[in-house]
Amino acid sequence: MALENNSSSSTRTPPNNLKGILTHLGPGMILAGSIVGSGELIATTRTGAEANFSFLWLILLGCIVKVFTQIELARYAISSGKTTLVMLNDVPGPKVRGGNLIIWFWFLMFVATLAQQGGIVGGVGQALAISAPLTEQGKNYNEALDNKVNLQVSKNLLAAYEAERLESTPEKTAAIKQKIAELEKVVADQKAEAKSNDPVVWATILTIVACILLVWGNFNFIEKFCMFLVCAFTLVTIFNLIALQAKAEWAVTMKEFIGGMSFGMPEVSDAEKAAGKSPLGTALATFGIIGVGASELIAYPYWCLEKGYGKYIGPHENTDTWLGRAKGWMKVMQFDAWGSMIVYTFCTLAFYLLGAAILGRTGMVPEGSEMIRTLSVMYEPVFGKSAQSIFLIGAFAVLFSTFYVAIAAQSRLFVDVTSLLGFQKLPDEATRYRRIKVCNVVFALISLLFFIFVSKPVLLVLISGVMQSLMLPLLGGSVLYFRYKKTDRRLLPGRIWDTMLWVSFLCFAVVGTYLLSDKLTKFFAG
Repeated sequence: MALENNSSSSTRTPPNNLKGILTHLGPGMILAGSIVGSGELIATTRTGAEANFSFLWLILLGCIVKVFTQIELARYAISSGKTTLVMLNDVPGPKVRGGNLIIWFWFLMFVATLAQQGGIVGGVGQALAISAPLTEQGKNYNEALDNKVNLQVSKNLLAAYEAERLESTPEKTAAIKQKIAELEKVVADQKAEAKSNDPVVWATILTIVACILLVWGNFNFIEKFCMFLVCAFTLVTIFNLIALQAKAEWAVTMKEFIGGMSFGMPEVSDAEKAAGKSPLGTALATFGIIGVGASELIAYPYWCLEKGYGKYIGPHENTDTWLGRAKGWMKVMQFDAWGSMIVYTFCTLAFYLLGAAILGRTGMVPEGSEMIRTLSVMYEPVFGKSAQSIFLIGAFAVLFSTFYVAIAAQSRLFVDVTSLLGFQKLPDEATRYRRIKVCNVVFALISLLFFIFVSKPVLLVLISGVMQSLMLPLLGGSVLYFRYKKTDRRLLPGRIWDTMLWVSFLCFAVVGTYLLSDKLTKFFAG
């Protein structure tokens, strides 16, 4: 099954200069658009909040090692014209109804991914409910929750001063104590407000908007939409991190940075263990979705094919002409993949360091209905009173972008796999795109239902992270199979590249094995 008709009449000569290459990039930015909101903004900051700087090495490793798998999947896809799931189903092994183990596990991950998107659209709903409450109850709830979060931040800040985790002066300590006293009085006198439904209403509105865009939009629209939103918030976040270094109490020290890169583990007290805090578990779940998650690795070849890379190469031929086209467009794809890697790596590191420097030092962990408010704390040392507004705009941008792109990707995968497994006949391109549009609407609504009934965005994201981490070893092993058994030998990479493919696979295997063992142990323990 091929995504496009790779007829020889559609072939194009690849660009031979940097300007020409840059004009043909795009799938990587779509990929980045589906990453920043879930892995980076939510999961990565939580890992920083729980583990402080200890897992900086793991976060960086998670970004770097996956790009080799990403490129290798795309290499085989655009040279063969096959979609990712069709490729994965070619991996030897027992099959049920025409699908192997990898395909059926993808179905499980697919459900978890829809739950993840429920967490994403819930985050968007929370952001809009804070910035634009729809009801008087929503306004009162916002005020009550703001005071509660500010009180907790102030108490944690005082504890950090007293424990000398942050530099302080007698004046700072006195000021924070006075603020705590004032907030305690306000919170005590404030009438407890019932939880507002504004986040659900906003999430519903945004889901409807996303459905309209998904039905109306096309590849070019998705590409430009994601590029604008992701780049804007990434630049704001990186600026925030750089500006933070001018503030002594919040700056990331060289000692902390080196410590974070020394392959260490965070210390967890008995009390934290009893409370269920598991920085390693959070970090490994985050590993599955930071940088390029398993879901994005599978989706990337689809975007490459829709961009036209496979069509431009044309059907496989044992000719020098075909080989020249293939190598040329492979070069374009690699530029695209490495470019996206640079974007999401810088963004990931910025979010992790912000989470460790501010949330970790103050003991704030983003979760539940307070997730968005807690995350906005990361921007207060630099942007002051404007922090929440700036963060809310940025959070809306990247979260909505992530939701939009992820639903578009999952719909393409679902239509592909249902045809592959014989649930429906192989469609022509027009029928395929009609089915994709229907799935866009259905899956967006299902994701919304996950948020309505669970209402814990962080939990939904981390569940998906676990499933994607378990999927990674299967993808890593498949890539090695394609490399040694399927890829045209004239397109094979060198020994250094092969080494990195094996490193990627081993990293995936370690993470997947640990998480599987950990979850099974907890399950049988009750």
